Amino acid sequence: MNEIKIGVITASDRASKGIYEDISGVAIQDTMKEYLKSSFEIEYRCIPDEQDVLEATMKELCDEAGCCLVVTTGGTGPALRDVTPEATENVCQKMMPGFGELMRQVSLQYVPTAILSRQTAGIRGKSLIINLPGKPKSIRECLDAVFPAVPYCIDLIEGPFIETNENIIKAFRPKAK
Repeated sequence: MNEIKIGVITASDRASKGIYEDISGVAIQDTMKEYLKSSFEIEYRCIPDEQDVLEATMKELCDEAGCCLVVTTGGTGPALRDVTPEATENVCQKMMPGFGELMRQVSLQYVPTAILSRQTAGIRGKSLIINLPGKPKSIRECLDAVFPAVPYCIDLIEGPFIETNENIIKAFRPKAK
């Protein structure tokens, strides 16, 4: 049985300097604890909004730590320092635009500024990287929308089998023929 490791990266200049608490990274970790029935480990990093640091951290979590899923928060807007999608595109072999499309669609039900969000997802080796927005409420809305597809995506890239707590969120896997 493969060990399940999930990477959580908060891209925030201020949180990485301790100016304020990283509530977004905590929100992702709390959501994973609710969603997953499988036992797993979290690899957490809080780093500045620097593209080279983001890329190095994503590579480390995927290639060295062996995370099958890396979830980022922050750095997905139009501001000059927002470079998380660019970092993701640079480290991934395949982009998965459907994740960002669905997350924006869901977020538009709550705020018209969702069109400013550039979150995306991609595959690096046997790891799925998903960029989430920075606010805990938006993180949960987006994860509720896309997570049903995450375990099957990880199956397809030969990652570990992830079982969800079906009372909270149900993973979708096509029925075998």
